[in-house]
Amino acid sequence: MALPRTEVTTGLLEELERFKVLIGPLGPAEWAAPSRCTGWTVADVAAHVIGGMADVAAFRLEGLGTPEVTARQVAERQGRSPGELADELGAAIKATADLLTAFTDEAWGMQAPGGFDFTLGEGVEALWHDAWLHGDDIRTALGRPSDRGEGMTASLSHIADVLTREGWGPAVLALDGQPAFEVNTGGRGSRFTGDPLAFVLAATGRADPGPLGLDQSANIYRPAPVG
Repeated sequence: MALPRTEVTTGLLEELERFKVLIGPLGPAEWAAPSRCTGWTVADVAAHVIGGMADVAAFRLEGLGTPEVTARQVAERQGRSPGELADELGAAIKATADLLTAFTDEAWGMQAPGGFDFTLGEGVEALWHDAWLHGDDIRTALGRPSDRGEGMTASLSHIADVLTREGWGPAVLALDGQPAFEVNTGGRGSRFTGDPLAFVLAATGRADPGPLGLDQSANIYRPAPVG
């Protein structure tokens, strides 16, 4: 279940503005730097995030998140400068803000358009997670510190939602400085504590899950067993 609507809508738009500020002034060497996303440069990561938001703003939702659509988003922006992509994101932010205000509370709790198996609210929260996580990919590639703000909370909430749908757990994510998120608990299950960023990185295939007492079933980007 996603975080409250106002928190999610405001958080997404603010996250996208931070992403725009992050990429806009990058130089050629920074733009071409390799990221921890296999085979992707900083430019590719930015192209994916901005392409995704452009698709959402234009209601091109079919296949969103699939490897084919992600590859298309990146390919369409090959050779474009940080400033050009920042400008495109600025236009997408405005269109997204207009779109979010048009949704009713009833629509927020209904199935997301495009045939996805989650609510509209959960889908918007997933966009926030994606922007924050890929922003962290870029910061890491550039040797900059992570942003441990509200975007990390949204990411944990999204991860808990995905793991719940996949039948992972039962577990409680009670990570340092974060609200607790339950995953199929029914009042029971393992309790995970510690560094929230470490958990996010393990749960998104960016770090070894072993030191946290997890295995690859906790990685939301590969199938998790039901049980």
